[in-house]
Amino acid sequence: MNKVLMASAFLLASSTAMAVAPGGSNCGWGNMLFAGQSGLPSHLVASVTNGTSGNATFGMTSGTNGCSADGTLTYGGKSMINLGQIMEEFSEDVALGDGEALTAVAVSMGIAEEDRQVFKAVLHDNFDQLFPSAEVDAEALMNAIVNVMLREERLAKYVS
Repeated sequence: MNKVLMASAFLLASSTAMAVAPGGSNCGWGNMLFAGQSGLPSHLVASVTNGTSGNATFGMTSGTNGCSADGTLTYGGKSMINLGQIMEEFSEDVALGDGEALTAVAVSMGIAEEDRQVFKAVLHDNFDQLFPSAEVDAEALMNAIVNVMLREERLAKYVS
């Protein structure tokens, strides 16, 4: 069950993730060859062209091919953790202080194994802040989790 839950969460998250390309939006031969085109097929072929020839990597290190490493990388997609799909099981696990959904969220947040018990205990101890009402939504819950983690020294490094 745990593996199915985690696989589903990662599959859902990866299908909605979009990020600004490293090196900039004009970086690489693929972007040059398909300049002015739009749509998924053009983007995929441009990405494959850049990846297989290594020209985008070369461009970033040499400042050529329309590439630059000066900008800040951004992420405009949804959070990789989709709590909405497991909200009921997650809330029960937080109330108990352990369980598969709670462990799956810890793993997907990158919490090291030696810090997972602290993560579980801190969420358990702050249940009322995480779930102030039965109508809490996934976005509010995720924000509350981050706020609680920021106040705990061992967990702050995972969200700051």
